[in-house]
Amino acid sequence: MEIISSLQNPKIKNIVKLSKSKERKEQGLFIIEGARELSLALSADYEINSIYVCPSLFSKSNYPDVLNNISENKIFEVTEAVFEKIAYREGSDGLLILAQPKNHTLADLKIPENPFIIVLEAVEKPGNLGAILRTADAALADAVIICDTATDIYNPNAIRSSVGCIFTVQTAVCTSEEALSFLKKNEITSFAAELQASKWYQETDFTHSSAIIMGTEADGLTEFWLSNADARIKIPMRGKIDSLNVSVSTAILTFEAMRQRGF
Repeated sequence: MEIISSLQNPKIKNIVKLSKSKERKEQGLFIIEGARELSLALSADYEINSIYVCPSLFSKSNYPDVLNNISENKIFEVTEAVFEKIAYREGSDGLLILAQPKNHTLADLKIPENPFIIVLEAVEKPGNLGAILRTADAALADAVIICDTATDIYNPNAIRSSVGCIFTVQTAVCTSEEALSFLKKNEITSFAAELQASKWYQETDFTHSSAIIMGTEADGLTEFWLSNADARIKIPMRGKIDSLNVSVSTAILTFEAMRQRGF
């Protein structure tokens, strides 16, 4: 196994480059950090390009067997100083992985009867995207559709904040027009979350095929969704602030839907 101890090693310098979306797209690679995240990616049949392991940190991992079925020629040992250079989070267990992204199309989604779907319009912050994917996993939402995205779903911060749920939740990336067409074709009722809506979310029936449509914190939903959604719903705001973080709002609506469905 090759041991990398220099910060100037070409492989290490290239990992640093992959923090940029342009480089990830050009190279067809993205970064995963952590043994648990790797185990989830492997379960989802992601193709692994290479793995960088810091033995002193990995020895404390809760997933000591995760490398057992990885070809040795894909594994590189790095020192703590090198790992600190390429790591994205504190308290890491010493694994950083380069993997190949998948296509995330609407055609790839396997929608069951009576689905519940989360639709995000123009999500900007990778941390919010990751948090929403984590909510979708916890609630067993059937899919997350990301429309007109302003962030790369393989941004390392999105993967980190999702704790690997990008690998466990069905996800599609498309335009808003394509998403609307998909919902109508599959007879899924769309509910636009909007501050001026007339109907409270807890009075809304989510027991049938449903999708919640979530906008950005700064601007909310565009007129496209406000005009084309089947209904508008709102969350009570009783304080001086008129909106919640979009990931929090999504969680509130999602778990209300799951409560109604008896989950």
